[in-house]
Amino acid sequence: MSKTVHRIMQLISALNMSARQFDISIGTANGYILRMRKNNASVGSDVIERIVKEYPQVNLVWLITGKGEMFLEDQPAITSRSSQEIEAYIDDRLKSQWSDEKKALLNEILQEIKDIENK
Repeated sequence: MSKTVHRIMQLISALNMSARQFDISIGTANGYILRMRKNNASVGSDVIERIVKEYPQVNLVWLITGKGEMFLEDQPAITSRSSQEIEAYIDDRLKSQWSDEKKALLNEILQEIKDIENK
């Protein structure tokens, strides 16, 4: 019996994406899906939720059980994303993450300065 992670790999292929692009699109750590596949591990429900949220055309029953078709019939057809669109999406996600890290670092530094001033 095939595991959910193997069906996710089929989905990635059907979407014409790399595993890295897929990880970024659903907000998981870089290499997550490949690690799960390598370890033949189970994928968490949070990841499944992210997949169906980002890709509503995916048949949840198929994703979890392997029964039925990969895509729902009443959903709009999948449009392949161009490499430029994917790269722009990745850049936006990375910039957002870096901005959050910069803000956290700035807050940490400001707190250190306050602590020093209060001594």
